[in-house]
Formats: sequence, structure tokens, C-alpha cells
Amino acid sequence: MNEDSMRWNGQRTDRVDAGTLPGLARLTGFVRSVRTPEFRGVTFHEVLAKSALNHVPADARMLPGEYTMNPYRGCTHACQYCFARPTHTRLGLDVAGDFDNEIIVKTNIVEVLRGELARKRKLPPRVAFGTNTDVYQRAEGRYALMPGIIDALTGHRVPFSILTKGTMIRRDLDLLAKASRATTVHLGVSLSILDEQLQQSVEFGTATTTARLATVRAIRDAGLECAVFLSPILPHLTDSPAQLEELVSAVAEAGATSVLYHPLYLSSAVKEVFFTWLRGAHPELVSEYTRLYSAGSETSYRHEIGARIRPLIAKYGFPDPDETIEDKFALNGRRGQPEEEPAQQSLF
Repeated sequence: MNEDSMRWNGQRTDRVDAGTLPGLARLTGFVRSVRTPEFRGVTFHEVLAKSALNHVPADARMLPGEYTMNPYRGCTHACQYCFARPTHTRLGLDVAGDFDNEIIVKTNIVEVLRGELARKRKLPPRVAFGTNTDVYQRAEGRYALMPGIIDALTGHRVPFSILTKGTMIRRDLDLLAKASRATTVHLGVSLSILDEQLQQSVEFGTATTTARLATVRAIRDAGLECAVFLSPILPHLTDSPAQLEELVSAVAEAGATSVLYHPLYLSSAVKEVFFTWLRGAHPELVSEYTRLYSAGSETSYRHEIGARIRPLIAKYGFPDPDETIEDKFALNGRRGQPEEEPAQQSLF
């Protein structure tokens, strides 16, 4: 290697750093690790996937019987409460910074999906996106995998749902409107914190709440229904009656067609990540959160939040947030249910 090559090689934006990801040996089809100036501190690990569709076993605890797709693994949204963080430990990575900054990208997922759909004798009854990491996180702006995925599912009239915090879904609204004329498409936007200083503190890689409300309006303007997930509701930070009414009112004004709500949930693996943030941002609440998230205390809090928010949901004209709405986004799973043929020419 000559002197010029050595000098410029260190400045390439597609440099491979074999030491960045300790678990690379567990990933088949690894291609390269990429760093770019646009994503400071983030490394994309590009892999060639062998499969696109993931069929969750019927006896699984989460999403039994569902078909899911995850073009990305890890998420630059950096939500301090994200339930998917423990999935990174399977690669020898940690649940905190690595989950936010070491992103696995299945660069060939569109081609693999097209092949799978062409070969399947029986197509999936539906495919759920957003069950693990967000398909419209910032990485989608670089890799643009979703247009091809949407087109492939539309071509085979496979129903699908997307739950996102990302405003980039607006780029694909024409494709999603086209898909809704061929099959069932359910779209959902997650937002729960109107205080944008708090929102940018606890989920600092996401679009602002204002931008997400505008995304709900854009989805509705495109002629599509939009559910809004009021999740997570944070104890003593976003859960007062006045705060909840302001939230439900804002969502109604944006044009949402239905809502679901979920108080903050912290698995044992994620609890320390969130508590690290809490100790820095709101140390006065640490003892109260410790009490709330000890064994058995969360259940009573869920009932308390339900009693506060359900009357507001009714007041603003939304349907009762029940299992039929949850089922649109595969939150219930299909345990014990026979698989049905994909819906034809239906519009939700």
C-alpha cells in the first residue's frame, strides 16, 4: 500500500472495524461495518440475511404465531425504556449504548422477501413491523429498505401493520395508500410526551412529539387510518389528569382514529438503563420508581392509569381501547387461532 492510500484509507466512510462488534462471528452473511459523518457515533453492520419473514412459534411468550419482519437490529431512537434492548446481548453487546449505536442492517432483505413470497404455497395472514425495533428509525433514510418491502407485500396482497415513532413513514405514504387498496394496512404512531424537553431527554434519538403529531395528520390526509399508541406513560412525569387530557386532546386534534395506552414497563434487563437516566434527570423520583417497579406494584398502577385515561378517551370520541385495536398490530399474537388466507381488496 502506497503512502497516499494509507493516508486516505483512514478517512473512508465505509471503513471496516472488526473489533467494533464482538458478536460478529455469530452473524452469518456479515459484509462490512460502516461509519458515516451523518451518523456520528453510530456503526452500521451490514449483513446478508438468509430469511426475511420470521414466523414466531405458537407457544412463544411474545407474539405467538405471528409473522414479523425486522430489517434492522438495534435502534438509534435511543429510548431509555425500550423493551427490545436485551436482544443485543445475543451478539455480545450491551443493552445501553451498543443498542443505540451498533445497528445491524439486513441489506438484501427486499430480494430475500420477494423470493420467500414467490415460493410460499400459503402466504402469511399478516406481517407485523415495529414489534422489535423501529423500521422508520434514522437508518431507513440511508438504506431505504421499506419501499421495496411494501411493494413486495402489496404485490402478493399480504396484510401488514406498522408501528413507528419515525416521521420517515411520510416518505412512503403514497406506497402505503396504494397497498391499502390491495390489502389490509394498519398504521400506528407512538407518542406520549408533550413536554419536548422531557421527550428529547428520555428518547433523544426520536423525532419530536410535534413532528409525530404532524405525521399523524399526514397519514390521515393520505386517506389512511392511524392509531396512536400513548406509550409509555411515565409515573409522576406525564400521568397527571391534566397532562393526560392534554395528550388525548392533541392526538384527537391531529386526527387519530383510535388510541391505545400503556404505562411504562421495565423488564429486569432494561430497568438499570432507565434508572441510570432517572438518577441523572430526576433523582427525586428514584425512590418512588423503586417502589413502583418492585414486584407486584405495577399492576395497581396500571389500574390507576386506566381509571384516569379511559374516561378521557371516551370524552374525545375514540373507540374503547380494547383487544380488537391491539390485534391490528399483532399485540395479542395468534395463539390457538387458525391461519386465514390473506384479505383481498380490503380497506381497514
